Amino acid sequence: MKRESILWRVFRFYVDGFRNMTVGKTLWCIILIKLFIMFCLLKPVFFPRFLGQFETDAEKEEYVSSELANRAIIP
Repeated sequence: MKRESILWRVFRFYVDGFRNMTVGKTLWCIILIKLFIMFCLLKPVFFPRFLGQFETDAEKEEYVSSELANRAIIP
């Protein structure tokens, strides 16, 4: 009798557990919808790409270092 690999047993464990869920499927759908909203819709609004305005890596490095230095100075 051949033993199954550990990866196959772990995979089957999760598949069987997900198949037997009732409320869990709805919760996972809600979680996936929330993740989609957070990363695809809200991320571009709250975290715009400031570094996209610079063309070279040197310009990006200069901008980041100047911002870090300016914010470190306590007024």
